[in-house]
Amino acid sequence: MGTTILIVDDSSFIVDGLTAILSRKGYSPVSAAGGDECLTILKTVIPDLILLDIMMEPIDGWETLEKIRKNPVTKDIPVLMFSAKKITPEEAKEHSMNIDDFVSKPVNPLQLLDSIQRIFSRRNELSLERQAAQNKGLDSKIIDEYALLRKNIEVDRNLLVVLRASSGLDIGREVSSEDVNAIRTLEDKIHQSEHRLREIKELLGKIPDPSKES
Repeated sequence: MGTTILIVDDSSFIVDGLTAILSRKGYSPVSAAGGDECLTILKTVIPDLILLDIMMEPIDGWETLEKIRKNPVTKDIPVLMFSAKKITPEEAKEHSMNIDDFVSKPVNPLQLLDSIQRIFSRRNELSLERQAAQNKGLDSKIIDEYALLRKNIEVDRNLLVVLRASSGLDIGREVSSEDVNAIRTLEDKIHQSEHRLREIKELLGKIPDPSKES
């Protein structure tokens, strides 16, 4: 069985379309018609990635995501959120730590596949970097911080693009002070994360690798 992707959406039309796209690319899609069914499936199936819609009833995507992250068995599964709903600054701030990427509807197949591949590539790279850091004796807490920063920076950059586009800032539209403040806050967060990431990379470069010592 290939890489399993769980599609969670209450629209059968969208599920069928995404299933066809993913199947053609060699993935093994599994579908859930909503948050409740998603959580039920996760009791017996652990997918490699969850593609999770936001606008669902009675449990929306954010609540479903919260339950996934609270479960020790499923908390580390990468989750790619997607929605036709405009993501709000509050949602971006509250949930960016818990998602692995965000794609807007209508879903562009190439964009979706690129995002999926980016998530898997990032996880593979972080696994190799984690092993290299452990070989150099770097503290596990620093390694965890590095991995989280890598992921968060990529997610926040994507959310920044989404917020700028939805606010109309990039096309010269008048933007509310709330949206401006949210965009600036996210930009500051990205800059701070990038600064800390550079510090950790410098630290990693200064620690000798015991496996290479004679």
